[in-house]
Amino acid sequence: MKTEREVLATPRWTGTHTPSGIREILDVAFAQGGDIVRLELGEPGQPTPAHIAAAGAQAATGEVRYTQSAGLLELRTEASAALERRYGEHIDPARIIVSQGGAQGIAAVFDALVRPGDEVILPDPAWPNYLALTRMHGATPVAYGLPRERGYLPDPAEIERLITPATKILVINSPGNPTGAVMPRALVQQIVDLAARHDLVVISDEVYDELIFDGEPTFAAGLAPEHVVSVFSFSKTYAMTGWRVGYLVLPAGLAEIVGHVQESLISCVSTVSQRAALAALRGPQDDVDRMREEYRAARDYVVGRLRAAGIELDTPAGAFYVMVPLAPGVDARAAALDLVTSAGLAVAPGTAFGVVAADQIRLSLAASPAELERGIDRLLDWYARTDGGRTLSDAPGS
Repeated sequence: MKTEREVLATPRWTGTHTPSGIREILDVAFAQGGDIVRLELGEPGQPTPAHIAAAGAQAATGEVRYTQSAGLLELRTEASAALERRYGEHIDPARIIVSQGGAQGIAAVFDALVRPGDEVILPDPAWPNYLALTRMHGATPVAYGLPRERGYLPDPAEIERLITPATKILVINSPGNPTGAVMPRALVQQIVDLAARHDLVVISDEVYDELIFDGEPTFAAGLAPEHVVSVFSFSKTYAMTGWRVGYLVLPAGLAEIVGHVQESLISCVSTVSQRAALAALRGPQDDVDRMREEYRAARDYVVGRLRAAGIELDTPAGAFYVMVPLAPGVDARAAALDLVTSAGLAVAPGTAFGVVAADQIRLSLAASPAELERGIDRLLDWYARTDGGRTLSDAPGS
């Protein structure tokens, strides 16, 4: 049997990029058509707040020109002020790079740092792009586990054992996607301290930092400024997924390099999107508070119903996801495909996020209360009919 490290290092086909397990379910849902409850994507169901959209519309009628590759100085300065209000840390705007969403910003850091033969230490389960980026750069992914029995939290001792002379980047994520786990500040401190001892760069994915229900966010770049890249996005916080704007806080020297990488990759982020993001930071934050409370209510509803049905699961402390255990050993991909085809419910299989959660599925809470109710009804019916997925292995052709 292959080890987890060997499984992660082996592409499923020839080439460096593997298909997304989430997109597979999405494609099946689209192909099937009809009445499908969509709980597979991590995308806010609410519209972008009106004052943000209005700022973008106004910007589109003015001069829409190139900006600095690092982003509008005005936006980087406002991002610095927002971080100081939130965390009490002053960040030089020169250390901030505006990116085309958090995803492209992370890719730019990989472009700057990762070469063939390097190793990248990743959480499992984790957002699939990290594994894809590692393989695309010819590096070896090395996984540390986030098991349910540990509250989906990392063990610093395990991480330190995985570090070798080839290690270039260590990735952490809090609040976590797909788990919703929030790392205590002391745990983040332990991890960035060990990274600093080994002279590694930490990519700290903090894009859900304003969607926390229990606990507090940790600004990792404030703990080790010369070793941490903190990643932020407007997509989740402000329901701005399609605007494609986020930002990075980097060590000073790396910020200069990533700024040059940005120039080659995208020239700059859309001026319209940057102006909308500026309005998001400067404007009222009532919509953020409202959406957070709506996600909290959705979490409590979903967890309450599943537990009442006898399904034991952890309560996520942040983000807008719930991990639902299937019967032990059930293949989450097979379960997700059966759910969408036989029950009309699209969910993300745990196999899309690695090996550790291979018998779990992820539900997105970013849906209307009515859709969540319909989705949980269908999930519970399916769960009872298949005994948590156990009977799928008994089906003909399985």
